[in-house]
Amino acid sequence: MSIITSAEAFLIDIPVETVRTDSVQAFLKQETPFVRIKTSEGLEGIGYSYTIGTGGTAVLAMLKDYLLPKLIGLDSKNVEQVWNQIYYSTRATETGAITSLAVAAIDTAIWDLKCKRANESLAVMAGGFRDRVPLYDTEGGWLHLTTEELVAGAKASKAKGWPGIKLKVGKSNVHEDVERLTAVREAVGKDMHIMVDANTSFTLAEAKRRATAFAPLDLFWFEEPMPADDVKSHAILAAATSIPIAVGETMYSVQQFQQYLHQSAVGFVQVDVARVGGITPWLKVAHMAEAFNVKVCPHFLMEIHVSLTAAIPNGLYVEHIPQLRGITHTQMAIEAGNAMAPTAAGLGIDWDFDAIDGLRVS
Repeated sequence: MSIITSAEAFLIDIPVETVRTDSVQAFLKQETPFVRIKTSEGLEGIGYSYTIGTGGTAVLAMLKDYLLPKLIGLDSKNVEQVWNQIYYSTRATETGAITSLAVAAIDTAIWDLKCKRANESLAVMAGGFRDRVPLYDTEGGWLHLTTEELVAGAKASKAKGWPGIKLKVGKSNVHEDVERLTAVREAVGKDMHIMVDANTSFTLAEAKRRATAFAPLDLFWFEEPMPADDVKSHAILAAATSIPIAVGETMYSVQQFQQYLHQSAVGFVQVDVARVGGITPWLKVAHMAEAFNVKVCPHFLMEIHVSLTAAIPNGLYVEHIPQLRGITHTQMAIEAGNAMAPTAAGLGIDWDFDAIDGLRVS
């Protein structure tokens, strides 16, 4: 048995590596809750999740005050049992950001233990479909950048052999969005995927208008055009445009994804391991998407999503937004436009705990 004997949580604030803005917010810092679990067999599992600028202390309180005490005495080998007991102990708050982010920090630690116990990588333990995944870059596409800067970033990504880039949209005038996108398309040619992301900023009417304006640019997907709660509007938009709709970043339960897939409202699933509540529900969403013949291109957290996307048959892309380089000894390996899945036992993230301890929030 691998009985959980201790569990602790702490919070760090990671500064952003570069200025990041979209149509609704700026990425100010990454509040990162960590969970450390120890077991009777002498193993230690490290898990984490994140928020962008707000809510980190609330997640930490949920962990310390409610969830971690319930772990003591559970057998960490029983991954589904642990997840269910922890998640459903929060009945009054069970579907939502704070609970999901807290449970994700626990679940990733449990999976770290699972992989270390088997002396296998996360990519293998979660499915083992491939050892690498194509990469697309978001860092050169932020909304505050000039058209010239967008073009320079796109050319740099293409020179590295990366097959895709993502640009933020949501300028007050649709023609400005079109001008920026057109300049990038002309710079990189027809053989590079261009994705766009509105970060939930449009109404249905405006999303349809923008999709029509974007249609000649051969976009790979139109991400988060509207608030994720509005499944029906996404279904209407998906039926009205040839541009595939991508959603998942702001969805916090498996059931939300089920509704999108059932109503043909999504073309690419962007499930986020932190926001959906951990690896355990992430895999449920990924396999459900496979049953609907839909590809998975997870949001953010490239250091953990590279392994999960490599694990599944319908994993298509990993999003390049480096944010952990200041607290890890090594970084995600990239070869010929592909992110390489780590082969080390566990989550495959080489934490620098000296750096981490220096960023702790008291």
